[in-house]
Amino acid sequence: MLALSKVHAAYIAVPAYDFTGGPRIWWALPYIGLIALATYAVGLPDQPQHLFRAAWLSFLAGAGAALGVSAIQLVVGDALLPRFVVFGSVLVNMPIQCVANLMARHGESRAGNRDRVLLVSDPTERERLVDDLRMQTERSVTLVGSLSRRDALPTPERVRPLATSAAELSATVVVLDRVAQADERVITQAATLHEQGVRIRTLEGFYAEWLGKLPVSELERASLFFDISEVHNGGFARFKRLIDLAIAVPGTLVLVLVTPLVILGDLAANRGPLVYRQERVGRSGKLFTILKFRTMRTDGAGVPAGNWTEKDDPRVTPFGRFLRRTHLDELPQVINIIKGELSVVGPRPEQPRYVEELTHKLPFYNMRHLVRPGLTGWAQVKYGYAGDERDALEKLQYEFFYLEHQDMTFDLRIVLRTFRSMLGGQGGGR
Repeated sequence: MLALSKVHAAYIAVPAYDFTGGPRIWWALPYIGLIALATYAVGLPDQPQHLFRAAWLSFLAGAGAALGVSAIQLVVGDALLPRFVVFGSVLVNMPIQCVANLMARHGESRAGNRDRVLLVSDPTERERLVDDLRMQTERSVTLVGSLSRRDALPTPERVRPLATSAAELSATVVVLDRVAQADERVITQAATLHEQGVRIRTLEGFYAEWLGKLPVSELERASLFFDISEVHNGGFARFKRLIDLAIAVPGTLVLVLVTPLVILGDLAANRGPLVYRQERVGRSGKLFTILKFRTMRTDGAGVPAGNWTEKDDPRVTPFGRFLRRTHLDELPQVINIIKGELSVVGPRPEQPRYVEELTHKLPFYNMRHLVRPGLTGWAQVKYGYAGDERDALEKLQYEFFYLEHQDMTFDLRIVLRTFRSMLGGQGGGR
């Protein structure tokens, strides 16, 4: 971007001008930031697994940034940046991002081989971890083997079975479940491995560092041992509320501009009321009415009453499918945010009947209601829809992780990943 600007200033513009000493550099720097944001939003550099897709996403990112700055120039009525620079950056960005994607994929492959995990746990915990590692992880990792606590105990034939297995498998990380941690004979071997440079992690610590969640077996116990910033830090809670308002108030202008277009779309392929209202459980268990643009048929046909909402729910109308895919159906919730019923980031609010059902089955479930629910959240960008009780439990693991690590940096990370998923990238990437 800067190189193109220098070339234009010295060799193309008539008369030539000093780029670094003039006002254009102060417009170029925000444009660089816009390109970087668009590039991250579409999923680059780490997510595409094929060179052609990396090139396509790079073009989309550059074109989106170029259209954005062009719209700003149109509004202000001034060519803040030359067209040579604005559109030339789209072409220059593509090979750079393709190379970056190749490097990122190579780095991930090396990282997965570098973080080789030996797990000491019962078989049930191992099966859960194998399933979880099939999902998008925060860091690349390979599970190379597992031992039960009994297998890790010394015997006359194998004096140091844990250390021997770690050496045979070239393990670089040893993960211990709670039972293994309580056994001094296992810990003694783990201490020896630690002295040799092998990383030792609790099961909870491994889940947090590599998967961005808490393990099911630790949810109830872990819920007792951390503070929640929104509850225990008054300064954070007030600042978070100010950020919510700073986002929601301008969002009402977008809502006003989009609503006529939604009305026209409803007339064509989504007949019925404009807004869908539903009771949800908010902070401290208080009920509130959430607002959305309606996306489903009003007759309720096709799915029995009481079913969980599905990602590809057959009740969704053609235009409703478009609203969901673009997330425009969530836009009326800026009103909920202004009223203080929602936050921009937080656990997604559930219907009262599901909350009652899950509270009976998961005694620690109500902890998620200590904070204001969110328009988006860590569980949404990592997991998406909850179609049944198993999915709800899966999302709860991510929600508890969010509660434990809640801060403004994490909130910003979630917002950026939300934009990434909206623009077609995967929310679960780094």
